[in-house]
Amino acid sequence: MRGKEIAATVRLAGHRDAASLTRLINRAYEVEQFFVEGERTSQEEVAAMQECGRFFVLDCEGGHAAAVYVRTDGEQAQLQMLSVSPEHQGQGLGTRLVAVAEAFCRALGCRAMGLQIVNLRDELGTWYRRLGYQETQAVPYVDRQLKRPCHFIQMSKALAS
Repeated sequence: MRGKEIAATVRLAGHRDAASLTRLINRAYEVEQFFVEGERTSQEEVAAMQECGRFFVLDCEGGHAAAVYVRTDGEQAQLQMLSVSPEHQGQGLGTRLVAVAEAFCRALGCRAMGLQIVNLRDELGTWYRRLGYQETQAVPYVDRQLKRPCHFIQMSKALAS
């Protein structure tokens, strides 16, 4: 299915989406099980995150194909939990959602978008650099039980108005 344009709708997620968002995020993050124990998130965490920020969800073929979380603090925004279902990866959905999140934050007056990637997944750094993000610093990975030592790489991008 790579290269094929698919019909999809982007919208803000509501509280009723918490369970399906949790399933999507955990499926997308299964690729990280080689270095970290357990699931990426819980329905309780997703619901709590919705109180301080916004999830954008991309719906297609009757369900969630991708999602991303954004949180703003003044002129700074954070992008988190970009998740594309395994069967929809490689179709530009992640790029589309990042662009939507950036436009949303720019409209709120944010001047920069930050994010964190894990150092063990080189492909993430390559992908985000293509979108204009630059590495800024290393940050300890302390949230979950690790199978392998790792750290986060903080990345940032200026959001031009």
